[in-house]
Amino acid sequence: MPASKFKAFVSRHYHHLMQIRDTPHAIAGGVAIGVFFGFTPLFGFKTLLALLIAWLLRCSKISAALAVTFHDIVLPLWPLVLRWQYIIGYWLWFRPHHLPKRLKYQYPTIEHLMDWNKFENVIWPMFIGSVIMAVPVSLAFYFVTLKIVARHQAKLRAKSFPS
Repeated sequence: MPASKFKAFVSRHYHHLMQIRDTPHAIAGGVAIGVFFGFTPLFGFKTLLALLIAWLLRCSKISAALAVTFHDIVLPLWPLVLRWQYIIGYWLWFRPHHLPKRLKYQYPTIEHLMDWNKFENVIWPMFIGSVIMAVPVSLAFYFVTLKIVARHQAKLRAKSFPS
């Protein structure tokens, strides 16, 4: 993605986020939830889960959906991110702790997808690693978004009600 397209993409998402009419906490909570689910390898369910959790926690569903969508900007880096998640999760999942063996690419077949060992040795460690990576990043996004949205809303109030 060229720099100008990237800048336009970020700017568009920023402006959409600032136009949401909700409390700064709800907007920041929605962003944090969206970023959290953006890290998970639950392709196809990320947005749905983010919306559901945002609704349950009374956070902004719009900001959650925007954050999940914005998280897709790292799509070119996904193989690297998924590998890190796998390594972290594998190390935490297995006792005694050790790093995984080098993965070999295999053409996926139904037998491979239905193999319980693949789930236990690959999918589950990757999911654990994604949660470990997502928690600190989503917390950071929560506090940064809270500060930005609160400042923006205060500016709008000051502009609307000049003293």
